[in-house]
Parts: sequence; C-alpha cells; structure tokens
Amino acid sequence: MLEIKNLTKVYKGNKKAVDSLSLTVEAGDVFGFIGHNGAGKSTTIKSLVGILDFEEGEIIVDGKSIKKHPLECKRQLAYIPDNPDLYEHLTGIQYLNFICDVFQVSLRERTQRIEKYANDFEITGALGDLISSYSHGMKQKLAIISAMVHKPKLLVLDEPFVGLDPKASLQLKNMMREVCEQGSAVFFSTHVLEVAEKLCNKIAIINHGKLVVSGDTKQLVKEQTLEELFMEVSGDEE
Repeated sequence: MLEIKNLTKVYKGNKKAVDSLSLTVEAGDVFGFIGHNGAGKSTTIKSLVGILDFEEGEIIVDGKSIKKHPLECKRQLAYIPDNPDLYEHLTGIQYLNFICDVFQVSLRERTQRIEKYANDFEITGALGDLISSYSHGMKQKLAIISAMVHKPKLLVLDEPFVGLDPKASLQLKNMMREVCEQGSAVFFSTHVLEVAEKLCNKIAIINHGKLVVSGDTKQLVKEQTLEELFMEVSGDEE
C-alpha cells in the first residue's frame, strides 16, 4: 500500500531532515511512526502525501509514484495534519460536501457516511454551524470525518489524538481498525506510546532523520514496553 524507498529530504544549510528512510506499509496495517520532536516524522509524512518535494528516493502509494502520478496517489489516500486548516467560512456540512465533491462520492454514499461518522463523534447537531464557531476538538473531528468519507486506501495521520477527548479518541481508534479490516492501511505519527503499543501491529522509530527500529510490534517490544524500547534506541546522540 505504501513503499518509502531511501527517502532523503534536505533543508537549507544542508541539513538532512530525513536520511535514506525506507519503510513498507501493507494493506491491513496500523503502522505507528514514532520519534522525538524534530526527528523527521512530519517531514516524512508531508513528503509522502505530496506536500513537500524531496531530493532522493521514491514514494509509492498503491503501486504509483507520488512524484510521477501525484493526483492518482492523492485519490487513494487521506491526510490529516497535526493542526488541520479548514475553510472556516463554511458550515460543517458544506465542508464535508465539498470534500465529497472533490473525491466524487455519490449522494447516497456521502449521506450514509456523513451520518455514521457524525453520529460516532456526536457532532451531528453542529454540522449546520460555521466551522469558525467550532472548538479545536470539533475541528479535529470534522477533519477526521472528511478524511473518511471517500474510503481511502491509505489513511495518513500526523498526531491525530491531539485535542480529542477520551471518547473521541476511542472512536478514532475503532475507525482506524475498521479501515484496516476493510483492506486499507493506516500510517500515523504519535507521541502517545501506550496507544501505539496497543493499537499498532507495526511500528517504526526515527531519530535525527534516520530509521533506527522497524517491524512487528509484538516482536520488537517482547518483554519490555514500547516506551522502554523508544528510550533505549532514540536517546540524544552526544
């Protein structure tokens, strides 16, 4: 579903934000991407969804190159940044219908999906309100719904649990599992290691732009916690 091959992203000053990173995410995976602030997580994510260009390597989404076939790749994925920017002059339902129009979701399908996810997140009554009136948590919920309405094959999330209350976090976890049970995949960054350990069947840890650990979660943690593994492999280099 997702192949990252020797990805290298260089910023000004010849600083490598991502250094020869390679990962594979298969259909059915809930893949956790972990690292300190500044480790290269968001740069990797923005590169794989087509926001940032990169100097070396290749990113393949559902068999197609994000560089050579950006529109085809973007049709197959959904991306939620850590701080979603929504069109605040629209109402919630107008925004969702706009996204459905972009992805050519039929009227019947969009009605069913919006009703389901809005009920799950308990914001049905607020869909007629302007997004500018929403709290941060409500905006996050609307962004998640907008990512789900076209049934993406790859769901890419950057710190998705920030701003969500415990009940909404549980709903999001259930949605992520549901997406994978239907044959899609989830790739997400998080600082909440307990969530990653319980939710993800695979994890990768990045440090200073380099991949330091990747593989099956149960095999990697074994008799230690993910937090202990993270501290062991990602300590600051002297």
